[in-house]
Amino acid sequence: MKYSIGVDIGGTKIATAVLNEEKAILGRVQVPTNKTTPEMLFQQVVSCIEGSLKKTNLSLKDVCGIGVGVPGKVDCNKGIAIFQNNLPWKNYPLAEKLQSYFNLENVVIDNDVYMACFAEWVESNKKNRDTFVYLTISTGISCSIIHKEEFIRGSGFAGEIGFLPVKEKSPSNFQRLEEIASGPGIEKTALKYGVEDYKTVDIIEGYKQKETMPIKLINDVIIYYAKAIYSITCLVDPNRIVLGGGVINHNPYLLNEIKESLDRYLVKEQKDMLNRINISQFSNDAGLVGASLRVMKY
Repeated sequence: MKYSIGVDIGGTKIATAVLNEEKAILGRVQVPTNKTTPEMLFQQVVSCIEGSLKKTNLSLKDVCGIGVGVPGKVDCNKGIAIFQNNLPWKNYPLAEKLQSYFNLENVVIDNDVYMACFAEWVESNKKNRDTFVYLTISTGISCSIIHKEEFIRGSGFAGEIGFLPVKEKSPSNFQRLEEIASGPGIEKTALKYGVEDYKTVDIIEGYKQKETMPIKLINDVIIYYAKAIYSITCLVDPNRIVLGGGVINHNPYLLNEIKESLDRYLVKEQKDMLNRINISQFSNDAGLVGASLRVMKY
């Protein structure tokens, strides 16, 4: 049996696990992210990796490598975490430091959304994945595109659909998708309705219970999601779009409502797109699984 280690580093948590070639998660460890200093964060990652191995009774000689998903801009060829707005790393040589610490050559790092995308792409219908999009709606909003088995990276910032302007009051006063429709964005928007101490989970629960403010807020958010998906549809007409991230993973029923909103924008020839949008199959573990699979070179 072949094994690898997957690592998913985020602004709020670090998750690590050992996975086998059948994508089974073994020895999962998750801790709150320590963002005090770059080195303390690195040591925390190391500790989590060692903890995952210990839980499985495996050793480093049993694994083929380590895959790491990191938010923000990453140089995956050089293994450098270039910029993360929610972590203390800047131009941090993460792959090199992990290689040196564990004396293990096969270390792969990439953007966390790209890692999650890879997991969902591998798991998708192989006959219909020529152009595949993974869209995450969580602390941030971003997407990753795989076309003909290769990531579309552009100049390094491809997929940042969270920057899409969706609400404009004037040329200099507008809001981006991520600012008002991500998890934190939904909470900030609630404040403008005069509602304090409402978490996203409370707002969405209020939406389910048909409370006035949550209904208005989430209805607007669903329209913004639909517009973003329609932008993707018009640009690349993907064979499949998978929605993931905490907001969607915890509220999968929103998919049908997003599709209803999207349907208004689709022209007749695009209507089949509604059948090509699905929910993440790996849920919150997509990043872990994708990082592991990248090491195994699926």
